[in-house]
Amino acid sequence: MSPPAGRSLHRQLLLWLLLPQVVLWLVAAFGAYRLASRHADELVDESLLQAARALARQIKPTATGIFIDLPRSAQDILTADPQDRVTYRVSSPPGQLLLGDMRLPEPPRAAAVGEPVFYDATVPEPMRVVSLDLHLAAAGAADSALRVQVARSSAPRELLARRMLLDTALPLSVLIALMSMGVWAGIRRGLRPLAELQSQMEGRRADALDPVQLQSAPPEVKALAGAVNELLGQVQQNLAVQRRFISDAAHQLRTPLAGLKSQTELALQAVDATADPALRQRLERVHESAVRGARLVSQLLVLARTDPEAVAAQGWADVDCGQLVHDVTAEWVPRALADGCDLGADIGLGPLHAQGVALLLREALVNLIDNALRYAGRGATVTVRVRRAGDDIWLDVEDNGPGLAPELRERAFERFVRGSTQGEGCGLGLAIVREIAERHGGSAELLPAAPHGCIARLTLPAV
Repeated sequence: MSPPAGRSLHRQLLLWLLLPQVVLWLVAAFGAYRLASRHADELVDESLLQAARALARQIKPTATGIFIDLPRSAQDILTADPQDRVTYRVSSPPGQLLLGDMRLPEPPRAAAVGEPVFYDATVPEPMRVVSLDLHLAAAGAADSALRVQVARSSAPRELLARRMLLDTALPLSVLIALMSMGVWAGIRRGLRPLAELQSQMEGRRADALDPVQLQSAPPEVKALAGAVNELLGQVQQNLAVQRRFISDAAHQLRTPLAGLKSQTELALQAVDATADPALRQRLERVHESAVRGARLVSQLLVLARTDPEAVAAQGWADVDCGQLVHDVTAEWVPRALADGCDLGADIGLGPLHAQGVALLLREALVNLIDNALRYAGRGATVTVRVRRAGDDIWLDVEDNGPGLAPELRERAFERFVRGSTQGEGCGLGLAIVREIAERHGGSAELLPAAPHGCIARLTLPAV
């Protein structure tokens, strides 16, 4: 039976191994108590029988009746324990009291002469009673039937049973505790390979698909590790096939699209302004489609480079984010001027360094600036900022354009989702930005700007 979901395997094993021990301990304690009670009853009954016989020996028949002599020795036997209440009764059936406590009840059953009868009674406290019937004969007199009863408080019997139980249960408890410690240590040692496997898997980056290595493990854990390694190998092969397909397809499409773009540009230049306007419109649409296709191919290549293995292959290094913002912004100033936008940079003070792949971080920043220039509109102001916020570095691209509706800010990071039908975008720019951010342990988000506009923020862990 598999353990319930959400429960620790360590706790399940500990529970199922300790529960039978606890049950056995309870059964053993109950059995020990019953056994101790039986032995205590036997000891108390034996002492009562000796007291009754000692009392019977002091009863002497005479020609005129019965003489009861209770010397000091007999009284010492009856009062052996001063803390116990001991009482007695000597009677002649059918109920004629001769000596002692008349409150002692008659025995529950008849017995043969000389046969003791033990029973419990309340006089007024719980007591253990022994009844012994005798026949005494004196010279010149008829036989006399006597009943000797001796009662003793049940408290000593219960105290003796508890002591015997304690003497038995204490070693059992110590034994159970030692066994529990041994079971707990054995479970921890047995599950150590699983903890090692867990630590290896939790400490991995998403791009780490090398096999799991276990130094020593039982066959069951080795089988699990083998299955995990097989799965990692299949994932690695699938990713490699997907990456090769995207790269090969993009490379194969780049050349014909570039040729188509060049040919449409030449055709547009060759078409006279007085020519058929419908023909020129068709050529412009073909040119726009070629430009969009070329951009899509370029972004697919960038997306392929954000693959975990591709990121690892490009190598990680210390990246100066301030210098990166300065260089990229300077390169895009001519494009901003052509689009009628004011592009500037705001570089904060202090160390602004992050660990990552400079080429991919550059591509992410380029996509954010490109989106801002495309959708902010002519006359807009676009500012690229970099600053440190605690343990993070924020790369912000802010514009004062129309902005984006709140319900589209999160969906804009999905692949092939566009926030506007204007422009030549294909819906991969922000998806690539988030992919790059996550590969670097960061995040990407869209925030509203005041009084209007949008802030595209790339958050990276600072070093």
